[in-house]
Parts: sequence; C-alpha cells; structure tokens
Amino acid sequence: MIGVPWRNLFPKGLYARSVLLTLLPVVIILSLMTIYYYNGHLRTVNLKLSQAVARELVLVDQTCVQMPDDLAAKAFIESTLGLQFECDDNGSDRELSSRFFYASLVRAAIEQRLDKSINLALDRQTDTLSIRFQTDRQARLIEIDRKRAIAINGHIFIVWVVLFSLFMVFAALAFLRNQVRSILRLTEAAQAFGRGTDVDGYRPSGAKEIRAAARAVIQMRRRLVRFAEQRTKMLAGVSHDLRTPLTRLKLQLAMIEQTEDIKAAQKDISDMEEMLAEYLAFVRGDGEEAATAVDLTDMLREIARGYPKADIEMKPSESILLQTKPLSLKRALSNLVSNAINYAGRAEISIHNSIGGVTIRVDDDGPGIPKDRYEEALKPFTRLEDARSQNVPGTGLGLAIANDAARRAGGRLTLHASPLGGLRVEMKLPH
Repeated sequence: MIGVPWRNLFPKGLYARSVLLTLLPVVIILSLMTIYYYNGHLRTVNLKLSQAVARELVLVDQTCVQMPDDLAAKAFIESTLGLQFECDDNGSDRELSSRFFYASLVRAAIEQRLDKSINLALDRQTDTLSIRFQTDRQARLIEIDRKRAIAINGHIFIVWVVLFSLFMVFAALAFLRNQVRSILRLTEAAQAFGRGTDVDGYRPSGAKEIRAAARAVIQMRRRLVRFAEQRTKMLAGVSHDLRTPLTRLKLQLAMIEQTEDIKAAQKDISDMEEMLAEYLAFVRGDGEEAATAVDLTDMLREIARGYPKADIEMKPSESILLQTKPLSLKRALSNLVSNAINYAGRAEISIHNSIGGVTIRVDDDGPGIPKDRYEEALKPFTRLEDARSQNVPGTGLGLAIANDAARRAGGRLTLHASPLGGLRVEMKLPH
C-alpha cells in the first residue's frame, strides 16, 4: 500500500461514491456512539449501581456483627433493601457463573467499599447475583437481583439505533439510486449522441437540475444535427454545381485529340472530382447510417485486396465482431491503408482484441511524421511538407476522416513511430 495515492483506494463510479458517502458517516457515527455508550455512559451507570450495592453490603455486614440473632432486624433489612442474606453461610450446591458482563467492574467497586475480597457469581436461571465474602469467623452471603447491580438492557438501545439506521440507509439508497440512475442515463444518452446515435425511449428524468441538463443536451444535439445537415446540403449543392461543368469538360476533352496536354487536363479534372468526393465524405460523416455487427478481419482483408499491386502484409487474426457503422469505418480504414501505400513501399495491418476494446494498427516504412507534429497531422486539410511528399495526390483529409470516424464510434486515433521505420496509425474502438 506504500506509495498508492489515497484517491486510488476509493471507487471511481458515481453510484459507488454516492453509496460510500451515505454509508460512511452512518458507520462512523454508530461506531463512535457505541464506543461512547459502552465505555462511557453504560460503564458509569454500572459503576454507580455497584457502589450503591456496596453500601448496602456494608450495612448487612454491620447488622450481622451487631445483631447476628435478631431475626426482626434481618427481615426488616431484607424487605427494605430488596435482598436476602445469610450471616453465616455454609455453601450452596447451585451451579453459578462467575463470567458475565461488567463482572470485574462490580467486583472492584464492592471490594473497594468493603475492603474485603469477594466471590461474585450469577445464577442465570433466577437472574440472581450472589456475593460471598469471608470475615474473621463467618462467611457472608448476599443475594440480590442482577438488575440492581448491572444495567442489563443497555444493548437494546444500540439494537434499536442500528435497526432505525439501517432503515434510513435503505431509504436513502433507494432515493439515491433513483437520482443516480437519471445521471447515468443522461451520461449514456450524451455518449450515444456523441457517436451520432440515439438512445431509444430516452426522456429527461430525476431532479430538476438533471432534467435541465438533459434538455440542454438534447437541444444541443438538435442544433448540431441541424447545422451539419445545412452544411452537408450546401456542399452537396456546390458539388452538384461543380460536377456538371466538370463532366462537360471531361466529355469535351475526350472528343479532342489525345495529346499530352489534354491527358494532363483530364488528370486534373479527375483529381478535382476526387477532392470533391473527399470533401463531401468528410462533411457528411456517417450520416444516418445504422450500426450493425461487422467482422473487422474480413473488412480489412477486403480493403487489402483492393490494392493487388501493393506490398501489404495482413497479419492473421481470428474473426472479431464489432457493433459499428460499416460504411463509415470502412471509409476510415481505407484512408489509413491508402495513406500507407501512397507514402511508403510496404504496409502491415494487424488487429488486437482485448477486454478494453479492439486495436487496429497500420504500419508503413515511409518517411513518417515528426513526433511533435502528430496532433497537427490529424487536423483537416493538413499536409506536412517536410514529412509527406506533395507529389502524392490528396487533400489532407485521410487522417482527419479516420480520426472523426474513430471518435464517432467512441474510440480514438493515435500516431506513433512504426517498427518498420515509418508511421504507425493506431485506431482503438470499444466493444
């Protein structure tokens, strides 16, 4: 435990922390109250009772010394003090117990008052306390009700306190569970909204602050969806308007004699069409595509087969099923593989499945990217001149599209140095 931060010892979840905050004060208060009650208050009460019994024993001893044969005095003391005594006891065959709660405290209090050693025993059948002590020539025996020397019902108070505390704790946990459930459902809905999906039947619930937060999240999602739809429609319109003259130019160039300049112009038009397609793919994202079960291994093998002339090594892996949006994920992985092929001579694809999720790695042996520019490389329309050749066609959207798809799926995309000498792109997706 040495060197472990205290915060690591406490639960991380909201519900577990709330339960801890509810139970911990109750347990501490009950523990302190029990310690005080038994070691403080109850001990003091039993001490006072024992001292009162000791004073009565002194009176009995004096009566036995001064009036040993006065039966009237004996009867008067027994009826007045509520006890029975024998001035000269010959012993008893009853089975008595000398071990009971607060026996040592009672014995100490009586011995201090009498200045004599005593034998203390309890008859559990009659709940009678027997006190025997020896004088010079006689053995005194005094029998009293145990309740007069020891408070026997003190534990009932603690039992009732514990029962009522447990009732209040269960009531608090039931209320707390209802409140925390609203927060957890809001968290689940917000995470689903972040991935571009909806939670069926979600409605704001719980306290008014939680309802207000839920309504704010729903309104924010509606505004974002409306903004994305407007942006997509605008760019789709621009794309449509641009594709018409581009198609007309391609048709006119195809009817002209194919010279080197004409071929170069046709290549430029094709590049422009690819750029428009990439722009729309980035802006559109995954749209309203529904999540389905996808075999990642088969998907990556299909992508690799699309580059028959490239040096792509697909490390063997068992089938890994993942609930995701297939078109969005395939577009992202295709961009990663395409980047590796365009900027390097060799690519290596591997999948690793673990409890935490699925990790997809694409390694290449190209020039790579400086470590301090990894974050910049994930931004849209970014092409690193000193790391990636500008002679390779592209718009700088490949990594951005893949990063956006990973985040929509609840995962993340990171860049690392590859063991092959180039760049490693690592996409982690949750199960």
